[in-house]
Amino acid sequence: MNAFKAIPDTGSTAIQQAWSELGTEARRLENTHLAEMFASDPERFKTLNVKHGPMLLDYSKQRLDAAALDKLGALADACDLKTWIGRLFSAEPINCTEKRAAMHWALRVPADTALHDPAPGVFASVQSQLEKMGGMVRKIHNGQWRGMTGEVITDVVNIGVGGSDLGPLMVSRALNDSTLIRDKPLGIHFASSMDGSQLAQLLKLLKPQNTLFIVSSKSFTTVDTLYNANTAKAWLERSLGAGDELMHCHFIGVSSAEQKMNDWGIHHENQLQIWDWVGGRYSLWSCIGLPVALRIGMIGFQQLLAGAHLMDNHFRSAPWESNIPVLMALIGIWNTNCLNINAHAILPYDGRLEKLPSYLEQLEMESNGKSVTRDGQMVQTHTCPVLWGEVGPNAQHAFYQLLHQGTEVVTCDFIAPALRYHEAMHNSDSEELVRQHELALANCLAQSRLLALGEDALKGEGELPDYKRYRGNQPSSTILLKELSPFSLGAMIAAYEHKVFAQSVIWGINPFDQWGVEMGKKIATETLGVIRNEAEPEFPLDSSTNGLIDFIKNQ
Repeated sequence: MNAFKAIPDTGSTAIQQAWSELGTEARRLENTHLAEMFASDPERFKTLNVKHGPMLLDYSKQRLDAAALDKLGALADACDLKTWIGRLFSAEPINCTEKRAAMHWALRVPADTALHDPAPGVFASVQSQLEKMGGMVRKIHNGQWRGMTGEVITDVVNIGVGGSDLGPLMVSRALNDSTLIRDKPLGIHFASSMDGSQLAQLLKLLKPQNTLFIVSSKSFTTVDTLYNANTAKAWLERSLGAGDELMHCHFIGVSSAEQKMNDWGIHHENQLQIWDWVGGRYSLWSCIGLPVALRIGMIGFQQLLAGAHLMDNHFRSAPWESNIPVLMALIGIWNTNCLNINAHAILPYDGRLEKLPSYLEQLEMESNGKSVTRDGQMVQTHTCPVLWGEVGPNAQHAFYQLLHQGTEVVTCDFIAPALRYHEAMHNSDSEELVRQHELALANCLAQSRLLALGEDALKGEGELPDYKRYRGNQPSSTILLKELSPFSLGAMIAAYEHKVFAQSVIWGINPFDQWGVEMGKKIATETLGVIRNEAEPEFPLDSSTNGLIDFIKNQ
């Protein structure tokens, strides 16, 4: 289990000492089962949980104790985490490879804030764009945004990929119960796949005269998005005709590249701005979140921002032992670097959070899936584990067999709201639906208990045959929200964002770039020319790629 074949040589004696002491704690606990930890401390939960706002983090089922937590906190101090948090909440270009700040937190600062503006005009610019977005939302909700033929817009399609799709899609699905009550709810749809399959299905169902497209791309050069946007434009033109009026009535653009939006034909009054200091996977708080605002209204969107702002302030001010994002980060460091666990499952026990695993996969793996430090050296520890997951009840019938009886150790985050089906829309069916929610909660708690304690959770079952045995000792955290609301979801997402940042500081990497995706895009452009017989490759292709292209061409 010991991950410390050699103590990372960081050039800092304090950091090396902190890692060394963590190694000692890992060796001390390596043969201690979680069942033993609960038996020796029956009140373990009391000291290993923390609450803030609408969120509770229970980490009592993690394979650590107070002494190990102290050493993790010492590592955070040795890595100067407090100073780095201060640098994040400033205009400093901490995205060192792109020479940019990372001020996504500024997107959720309230209009009446007393905080110091990190750079001249940042807060004013953010509020200006939110107000412009709010005007669009009200116009669409009130039936005042008309298509080219004068008909009311009934459906909106968000065209984007990555951070311009995953965040808005996840939050829109999660907050479906917060949808504004209308005689005929606005249809919110998403298209991201470069093969056009999602868009093809939508275009069969929608009517051109009633459909509005949002083209979301930070650079407005993303090939996946522009191909889908061009297909949407051609679909509209076949029914409504080409021209300036079509673009004015049926397209909104969200980007940092104003001129590229102009060149593509997006009217200036239909353009919403984001900034180069907003990373794509951190952008749902900006006008990239327009689909969310259309789903839940601007009041709901402001509540989403308020929940995130609450967590921002908590992250900045709370001591490590009661700081939810920092604790999440340190627990992840312990599991990855001390226990050698390199897989992490996200298990929401609420169907509305079905897209949360995909969203967190991007947030964590695109941010911290790095092997080079900020100083340009190869890292000497594991960094981000592999994230995966599924809605818990489905996952129980898919991969919990591996979690309980497989050969791999996997850490888990169990996530659920305590309250459900108390909204007015569920009144007539509330009794039955509440019982279903209670069933989901029971499964959530039971599975995490069984994963932790193994057969100690099965008192009275007698001796089990080998094929029925449960080894337990699988570490997990449980996140409970009071309810799933814009405010609580905003707080939880921000907590995961700050977890990622805190871990990046300890690993010494830059979480705000993603150079690993760039070369594949460049090679794909060249390969497309070969598939279309439009160009020869700059360098000879390998036999596998040539063979696959030949198969494609011969069909």
